[in-house]
Amino acid sequence: MKISFHGAAQGVTGSCHLLECGHTRVLIDCGFFQGSRELDEDNAEPFGFDPGEIDYLLLTHAHVDHCGRIPLLVKRGFRGEIIATAATRELARITLLDAARLEEEEFQRARRHGNRRAKPTPDPLYSTADALWCFEFFGRAARYGEWITLDDAVRVRFIDAGHILGSASIEVDAKSGQDVRRIVFSGDIGNSNRPLLENPTKPGAADYVVMETTYGDRDHKDLAASKTELYTAIAETIGRGGNVLIPTFALQRAQELLFHLREGIDQGLLPRNLPVMLDSPMAISVTGIFRRYPELFNARARELIAGGTDPCALPGLRFTRETAESIAINTIKGGAVILAGSGMCTGGRIRHHLKHNLWREKASIIFVGFAAHGTLARRIIDGAEEVPLFGEQVRVGAQVHTINGFSAHADRDELLSWLEGAGDPRLTILVHGDPDRGMDSFSSLLKDRKRVVTRPELHESVWLD
Repeated sequence: MKISFHGAAQGVTGSCHLLECGHTRVLIDCGFFQGSRELDEDNAEPFGFDPGEIDYLLLTHAHVDHCGRIPLLVKRGFRGEIIATAATRELARITLLDAARLEEEEFQRARRHGNRRAKPTPDPLYSTADALWCFEFFGRAARYGEWITLDDAVRVRFIDAGHILGSASIEVDAKSGQDVRRIVFSGDIGNSNRPLLENPTKPGAADYVVMETTYGDRDHKDLAASKTELYTAIAETIGRGGNVLIPTFALQRAQELLFHLREGIDQGLLPRNLPVMLDSPMAISVTGIFRRYPELFNARARELIAGGTDPCALPGLRFTRETAESIAINTIKGGAVILAGSGMCTGGRIRHHLKHNLWREKASIIFVGFAAHGTLARRIIDGAEEVPLFGEQVRVGAQVHTINGFSAHADRDELLSWLEGAGDPRLTILVHGDPDRGMDSFSSLLKDRKRVVTRPELHESVWLD
């Protein structure tokens, strides 16, 4: 019995782990590498295994760094069963169709440039048709806490990871001869006391744990302090006549920010009719899906709904789905809050809004999530004086705020607390983290506590017997 690591190994993106137990091959996640151009090119490389030999794919959640290569997996021969929660299945459909659209748009853009330079243009990784086809392989819907039997050797159970709607950690019971090994795959673990979701469920005692380390080197700022900082930054920017840009992830972050903005208005900390633009077709669609799964919300959010309050609605909110509506936003010189994707500024409408606002001293850019190395967001956060946007260098004149208390990822203390649920595993395998920061710090912390730890390289295998 072994696990091989084909993504998020000594890195933060591209989660993809293969469990082999006898003749059964189970893949956990199949995500995009994100960040620099070199990482983008890794997405087209061979997976490190034969997709046609995979029997099952267990999907922890619908973020693109966990599901983005599923259409490519099917395109290259996967014919097994994909198992996920019902909410993850719906959200993944939006995520993958959006990823396909971006692939096709990038291909057309590259072909135009390639034709002018007489250079061949690589094909897109997959098309919209490929993305739609992969959903033919989604089978059983997992319910939190219920065991699913895959075959005589393997059964699995999804537990609430509290990261985004429908997200899960996965417990796997696998037989090796007469022995049963329990392996836990953390997926991405959320923070406790979030505005919409339940707290993460801790796993039961396990023999092996494969866990993320995104923020293994630090604790997040207190949420109450983070909200105060958010409201202050918005109020000050509006007061001096500027716009507020918030690059935001469409899944979970956008909805939680709407929740916090509604609270700020209700408490009189923000103007009652503050113009807020949710300028992301994907985030708008995701918000609609959220409303179909109130049973996954925490008690506080369910009470609001029961009392007739939409947790994500506010008086001045506008959904700008159409391109013309998005373009019109850039005629607003000040006084608006603009939420647009992507969170790392690697694509999407936020880049257009940055072009029109980044150089303005009255404006503010508020980052509320993780930014991987090589992304435009990280360059701005790290203090770049100017950045490239649409073929020109744009000066960074706006106020830049980084507020990490809104992270959807567990911090160091939350990770430790989650791991305690697994008891005293034989081996803890660290993935999905910056090798020089979160992963390195968390590894040292566990070793100080006498834990046996390993940090596999890309395509490395770890035997479990």
